[in-house]
Amino acid sequence: MLALAVGTLLAVGALAYVLYPLLVGPVPVRRPARPAAPSAHAAEHEAVVALREIEFDRVTGKLSDADYAELKTRYTARALEAMRADAASAGRVAGSAADADEAIEAAVRAYRERMRRCATCGPRPEPDAVYCSNCGLYLAGVCESCGASVTESGATFCASCGTTLAA
Repeated sequence: MLALAVGTLLAVGALAYVLYPLLVGPVPVRRPARPAAPSAHAAEHEAVVALREIEFDRVTGKLSDADYAELKTRYTARALEAMRADAASAGRVAGSAADADEAIEAAVRAYRERMRRCATCGPRPEPDAVYCSNCGLYLAGVCESCGASVTESGATFCASCGTTLAA
């Protein structure tokens, strides 16, 4: 008899749990306040990420050359605007637009210097690539100790100074 009473209570409880949303109605959802406008640095980062993605899509054949040219122009303009806004808000630019353009060009050059390069295809969009995604060649690196170029794909030590290379 006790088992029957417990089973009935569980069945009524389960039925109440299932029917509660139907009988009470929807609970109003509080939407979070609208976020503040993104900073210039965030906009710059988003534009650079978008440029990397369209470069990768073009290399892999997902994007036509005409679409790539249009998107690259659009996102490059956005990145430049964000860089100018970031430079102006940080107070790094002291005056003219020429100084701002030089600072932006220096930042772009520094970014490109950090990118891996293929001897035949140029800079690669993947910063951690070991092989070129276009032609498959090994992307030569440099020894952090002496600066000598490392051209062997499986090199563990620098041929010039003997320093252990990063894995």
